[in-house]
Amino acid sequence: MNKTTFELTGITCANCAQKIEDTIGNVKGVQDAKLNFATQRLDIVFGQDMSAQALENEVRKAVAGIESGAEVLSKASSLETGSSLKPSVLNRKLKKNIAALITGVLLFTAGLLTKENFSLSFILFLLAWLSAGGSVLYRAAKNILKGRIFDENLLMTIATVGAIATAQYPEAAAVMLFYKVGMLLEDMAVGSSRRSIAALMDLKPEYASLKTEAGTVRVAPETVKAGDIIVVKPGERIPLDCCVMEGESFIDTSSLTGESLPVKASPGDQLLGGCINKTGLLALQAVNTLEQSAITRILALVQDAASKKAPMESFINRFAAYYTPVVTAAAFLTAVLPPIVTGSMDFKTWLYRAMIFLVISCPCALVVSIPLTFFAGIGKASSLGILVKGGNYLEALNKVDTVVFDKTGTLTEGVFSVSEILPEGCSEAELLEYAAYAEANSLHPIAQSIVREFGKSIDEATIESCEEAAGKGVTATIRGHLTAAGNLDYIKGFCITPDAKHDSTAGTLVYVAVDGEYKGLIRVSDTLRKDALKAVDGLRKHGVQRIIMLTGDSQKPAEAVGKALGLDEIHYGLLPDQKVKIFEQVKKSSKGSVIFVGDGINDAPVLAMADIGVSMGGLGSDAAIEASDIVLMTDEPSKLIEAVKTASITRKIALQNIVFAISIKVLVLLLGVTGLATMWEAVFADVGVTLLAVLNTLRIGVKIKDSNLS
Repeated sequence: MNKTTFELTGITCANCAQKIEDTIGNVKGVQDAKLNFATQRLDIVFGQDMSAQALENEVRKAVAGIESGAEVLSKASSLETGSSLKPSVLNRKLKKNIAALITGVLLFTAGLLTKENFSLSFILFLLAWLSAGGSVLYRAAKNILKGRIFDENLLMTIATVGAIATAQYPEAAAVMLFYKVGMLLEDMAVGSSRRSIAALMDLKPEYASLKTEAGTVRVAPETVKAGDIIVVKPGERIPLDCCVMEGESFIDTSSLTGESLPVKASPGDQLLGGCINKTGLLALQAVNTLEQSAITRILALVQDAASKKAPMESFINRFAAYYTPVVTAAAFLTAVLPPIVTGSMDFKTWLYRAMIFLVISCPCALVVSIPLTFFAGIGKASSLGILVKGGNYLEALNKVDTVVFDKTGTLTEGVFSVSEILPEGCSEAELLEYAAYAEANSLHPIAQSIVREFGKSIDEATIESCEEAAGKGVTATIRGHLTAAGNLDYIKGFCITPDAKHDSTAGTLVYVAVDGEYKGLIRVSDTLRKDALKAVDGLRKHGVQRIIMLTGDSQKPAEAVGKALGLDEIHYGLLPDQKVKIFEQVKKSSKGSVIFVGDGINDAPVLAMADIGVSMGGLGSDAAIEASDIVLMTDEPSKLIEAVKTASITRKIALQNIVFAISIKVLVLLLGVTGLATMWEAVFADVGVTLLAVLNTLRIGVKIKDSNLS
């Protein structure tokens, strides 16, 4: 299979986007097609027997044939440019539609003022109808010729032609005018959403100031390699992931993490590409290429998010596909059957009622507002530092029953430090020196924490030999003295078993023996994240029934964390495959969705298996971020609460739109069939409901902000 992506522009109709996707998906040789309405990216999987040029021809044909004004951009206009999202792309079509609407309003007003002159007012109303609805009539005719008969363009065409046939000229023109207003406001809402993504595209830096022997040279960020030194002045954007070599400054990370307070950066600190240097001059060493940097990953995640539709979105798309033919048939029966059955033969009255039925039945309110609602939810979450990879994951957050956490780096900081030194027969300084020299050549985080605590340079010449037993301890001959450091079972082979009473408290214990004599122990602890308890308590308040921890750490540290946070279950001493087995059991016993939150490469299999995999994006591994469905950019587990809140608010607003739209339409439908509603009420049930649903969708950002403030 081959994969390719096309950048489109001018896609302003959600229903048209679905038609393009379906059309390309049915092309011979195409295995799968996904059109992201929000970002206008068309991702296609196609077979080896189809050429890339033939595929591009099919795409151009489908796009041009389904939505007028839409275009296929050069394939060079890719993720990095965001060219299909820039506001200027929509301006041309928007201006044209506004001009047509203004012309239609002026003609309609003139028609009302000249009602006494029937011929003149008729011509003016007809011109107003054509001005506002010309594009609708054109698309309806074109779709019929191409075999795509049933859509909102056909509904509006039949309804207004029927109104003209029954001599309701002002109403026919008014319906098209209000429909045009609805489409304009829809375009503006879509444009607003796309501008937020286009703003995110601006996070991509335009240049990097590379330090060379000849001085500082501006280069394209793509050319910077890992290890290169770059200089970032105050006010400039950090081009890619770097480590501070020289200088101090405050960094604005809000564009990536949603955190408003600047963060201080000093030598040795890691900085993410896309952040802004606020105060001091910094010399930075690139740790990744631009392609591997956080900013590129974020752009890719946001670009792809809207292509994964929530079940509610998919339902609405399927609903609209069957809905339009059904209401068209129902309108036909409404026009024909009652006058025949009653014997009145009053076809004119029932034709007018059938036209009212068609106007009311237009599915725009649902087809437009539901995808926009989920896109708005995803966009708002990203501004809070929560990257949701699709509407399906956002909706799944509403059904969470169980949350499973990794420990190290997720609930705890993942940075070990010496918390206690308990010597026996020597001083604290001597015990720490013995342990530091023994652990000097080990890469284990606990060993490195002891060396770091020692704080002095290690004289490698004094270490005559060194041997490490993975996961147990190390043995080294130092200045002729056999020194061992490790866990209790390991140290038993080198000295008389020490008093194990200290083993009842939290932390990892490193026992030290020199020449067969026990010298004491050092406790190394991994501290809880500041917001870990807040995360657990908040999830319980939002209906999570079980909170479980899986860790490869030993029993005592795991139990200490579990007790401090009040977790329901803890499983410790697990290898990656054991985590998978236990997680499978957890999923089987859960009544709803199961979330797994982790950060390490060993968490990737479980992240992929979870209903919703959540990874830490700031310090998390690339493998974990790739395998996850939601990324927490600030490495704060409490952000998961905000994700759940966002999902809940998004779903509520989507349901409000569905219930409101269907209720109003059914009510006015009944009134129309019984003759109690005119075309004006029908216009409100169509365009008015669409506008109110879109406006309700735009409330999502305010609702989420208020919820987070509370």
